Amino acid sequence: MKKYKSKQVKQKQDQTFKTKKKKKNSDDIELTEDTNLMSRINWFPGHMAKAIKKVKEKLKLVDIILEIRDARAPMTSGNEYLVQEVGQKLRLIIFNKVNMAEDSVTNKWKEFLDRNQTPYIFVNTFEKAEVKSLLNLIKETIQNKRENQQGLTVKKGKMRAMIIGLPNTGKSTIINHLSSKSAARTADKPGHTQSQQWIKLDEDLELLDTPGIMHPRIDTEDQGMWLSAIHAIPDHIVGVDTAACFIIRYLLEKKSKTFLDRYELEEDSSRDYIKALEEIGKVRGCLLKGGHIDYDRVYKLVLLDFRKGDLGPCTFEHPPV
Repeated sequence: MKKYKSKQVKQKQDQTFKTKKKKKNSDDIELTEDTNLMSRINWFPGHMAKAIKKVKEKLKLVDIILEIRDARAPMTSGNEYLVQEVGQKLRLIIFNKVNMAEDSVTNKWKEFLDRNQTPYIFVNTFEKAEVKSLLNLIKETIQNKRENQQGLTVKKGKMRAMIIGLPNTGKSTIINHLSSKSAARTADKPGHTQSQQWIKLDEDLELLDTPGIMHPRIDTEDQGMWLSAIHAIPDHIVGVDTAACFIIRYLLEKKSKTFLDRYELEEDSSRDYIKALEEIGKVRGCLLKGGHIDYDRVYKLVLLDFRKGDLGPCTFEHPPV
């Protein structure tokens, strides 16, 4: 068996590796510094700039902004730039995919948000009861705002909401569950929604869907890798190898039992992610001719399993102290 050759590269926030196979059928992996990683992470397609402009133009038409975030990265999956653009408009933060986050960390985030009096809800939009609760909360929040502004005799009028968020945080899925139909197209890739559209949720509430809008700038590699792992950043931007290796390293450091069990890995403090790649490839049959590891298949397998939640609950960031 050939030995792995590795060169560890220290970077400012955390160690980020770019793996490159020397040859298609080689077990050797060369680790080199990926100096262009941050420039690739900070992608801001032209259609997103246009989308921000359209969002600002439609603000006066809606009662509330629904900001969708990912519960696994509650702060980083928000878009403070976009929030600044919507100004003082009533806003409800919806932390989606809470079923994939760690309960103990989610509870800490709830305490933080309560202290800061931030309107929020954590949901798993595949649970019908939670979808109904979300719909009721949206209406109640709008009605309370109207009453506070106009008094208790305010008339019940048509309610309108606008949904915003980073790509692939689950906006389209939330809309489809709220409207009980496939009103918004969904796809397993970020940036699928390219235009705005009004969607009728029920007799009282209409919703304006908007394209996923990315940060104009991501400050740290950690944040970029978190967003890549949850698929807010497309895989071709960072690379499936970089994203998958990050996830493996992260879960190894956490000693995630679900991750170890999934790939039949014994707990071994001396194992690095390179060795884990090899073991996963063997266990899951990701092999090339001659018994060599097919790393491309391993990368894709790990990313798919993580994004389906099969590698266990994971929350990348904790609330500020």
